Amino acid sequence: MEAERKRALIAMSGGVDSSAAAALMIERGYDCIGVTMKLFAGEEMKGSRTCCSIDDVEDARQAAFRLNMPHYVLNFTEDFEEQVIGRFISIYEAGGTPNPCIDCNRTQKFGKLFGKARELGADIIVTGHYARVLFDEETGRYQLQRAVNRDKDQTYVLYAMTQEELAHTVFPLGEIETKAKVRQIAERYGFMNAEKPDSQDICFVQEGNYADFIMKRTGKKYPHGNFVDEEGHVLGEHKGMIRYTIGQRRGLGLALPEALYVKRKDLERNEIVLAPDQELYSRHLIAEDFNWILSPPELGEELRLTAKPRYQAREASCSAKILPGGQVEILFDRPQRALCPGQAVVLYQGDLTAGGGTITEVS
Repeated sequence: MEAERKRALIAMSGGVDSSAAAALMIERGYDCIGVTMKLFAGEEMKGSRTCCSIDDVEDARQAAFRLNMPHYVLNFTEDFEEQVIGRFISIYEAGGTPNPCIDCNRTQKFGKLFGKARELGADIIVTGHYARVLFDEETGRYQLQRAVNRDKDQTYVLYAMTQEELAHTVFPLGEIETKAKVRQIAERYGFMNAEKPDSQDICFVQEGNYADFIMKRTGKKYPHGNFVDEEGHVLGEHKGMIRYTIGQRRGLGLALPEALYVKRKDLERNEIVLAPDQELYSRHLIAEDFNWILSPPELGEELRLTAKPRYQAREASCSAKILPGGQVEILFDRPQRALCPGQAVVLYQGDLTAGGGTITEVS
């Protein structure tokens, strides 16, 4: 009697990566179901370089058809509104800089979607992320390893995955050396999205103007205030706290005798402090809501690791330890530029993701 095939739920965004991942799982003999998540409840998007547009749904459906697998569109808009868009707005309002793609992975792709996978009798979830999952028999824990293609590695945005999620997730693209090879897979199957550009923008901010999106969403007007230097001298007027991020120089609208950058925000005074580039460097930060993928250290134990304080940052050597309240204190060997509350800091031990959390304090 033929053994029953394992079932895989494929998260299909409409991009070439998730379509190629689906094809690879079909080749491995899995019974596959394609799912596209409808996340954004605003105006329908079409032809954008974000994900989640109407065109993306059609591209996902076409790929599933070519693979002769069922495809469903699931509506997660209410949950996405609360847990991703709502958090995005609240962090900006608190003076930070959010990373909604991490929240989307945590709450939607590896949160809500897991429940749907169980309902459909799927053994695993599959996505087109560039990462790898390993099991360490010595520690009994699943590990999140960087992709072979280091230029495309996405472990930074996956740091919040739990052991249960890692145990039931497959990343087929993690072992593929180049994006060109991924596109070759798509071409071999006749996918319409074989040459589709990668999505680059936050899916729910269609015009790329975060402040205008927030104002439209909240109905609030964020008051103007002063740009000041570190001595408190007024340099000009800003147009609302939410329009600026730490390290920003362009778009300040000031004519200054030297280049100045956003160093910090004083919410109480509604002032934005500007400083020369050399004043933007710090070595110390505190991160909260920390998720350990490797075995967490003992309280006060100091680990030697590397860290990425934002997605495009280069890794930097650091020491890390857990504080009594569960926060993680990180001290970099060398000062890092424009460390920013609200962003994620992700720790690595060689090729393995140690864990990550949200930056709350910088000094």
